[in-house]
Amino acid sequence: MKHSLMATATALAMVALTATAWADGQLHIYNWGDYTSPELIKKFEQTYNVQVTITDYDSNDTALAKIKAGGHGFDIVVPSANFVPIYLKEGLLAETRPDQMENFKNMDPKWVNVSYDPGRHYTVPWQWGSVGMLVNTKFYSGDPNTSAIFLDPPDELKGRINVVPEMGDVMNLAIRYVGGEPCTGDKDVLRKVHDKMMAAKPHWISMDYSNPEKYSKEDLAAGVNWNGWSLRARLQNDKLVFGYPKEGFPLFMDNVAVLKDAKNIENAKLFQNFIMAPENAAMISAFARYANGIKGSEAFLPDDMKSAPEVNMPKNFEELGKISETCPPDVQAVYTDIWTELTK
Repeated sequence: MKHSLMATATALAMVALTATAWADGQLHIYNWGDYTSPELIKKFEQTYNVQVTITDYDSNDTALAKIKAGGHGFDIVVPSANFVPIYLKEGLLAETRPDQMENFKNMDPKWVNVSYDPGRHYTVPWQWGSVGMLVNTKFYSGDPNTSAIFLDPPDELKGRINVVPEMGDVMNLAIRYVGGEPCTGDKDVLRKVHDKMMAAKPHWISMDYSNPEKYSKEDLAAGVNWNGWSLRARLQNDKLVFGYPKEGFPLFMDNVAVLKDAKNIENAKLFQNFIMAPENAAMISAFARYANGIKGSEAFLPDDMKSAPEVNMPKNFEELGKISETCPPDVQAVYTDIWTELTK
């Protein structure tokens, strides 16, 4: 009997150990839809014997609301630069100290001392790019380098325009179009933005997450889009061109952050370090077609990215393009009111 009890106890102990090992062998990533390289994930899983689960979202606001609600089960989230300070203020991120990780030496210096995470104590770069216009020249031969494409649509494009459901990007474009500056609280400017977008909306067919296939198959003729998604669409349909609005446009940097309530925090830190290796960062870019913030990754990129106009921005892009910032809460509240009315 003693032997039997001992065997049972040993078996239970082994089950417990196995369960613990299995829990330690997981990683749950909450990321933008169609933004994570399957090849990269496969390599990470094989390298560290970790099972990775990916869950998608379509906007920063969607992700933040889900995380704040709790009970999500995610270890990693990928917020844009203007949302990182909000996550930090809410106490949602773990201080993982990427600046002390082995592969930190590969980070491009211009992405190290960023305003939203000085010195990189919490986040590492995922991908960065711009917001602009994607236009099919089969339907429209005019200038694609203007936000008039969606705010004062030409007749040829009416009813065939999509606008991505990312409030910060769309509001930024509209504000710049009417002559304001990002994060403005100027009531006259915001009234113009409100009126302009409300008047334009009837000419849009949708406000959906970006879908390269809908553009390449010509279900859509134009829209507000991100540059990497636009490159993916253009590689399937050479009539598509990406425009950089001359009125000004937002730049973004999406960042891998570890959540404070992550259950697999060590695996999450492994992932942060893993994606700072140049060949791994290149896998991210080769899939979603955006630039990354890692030095040396260029050598591993596909040839069709090296000269792509969607990735290689015009020389004056720093005059027109600005990294999206975190707006003051009172200003953000006004933007949310406008956006809520727009999306009804």
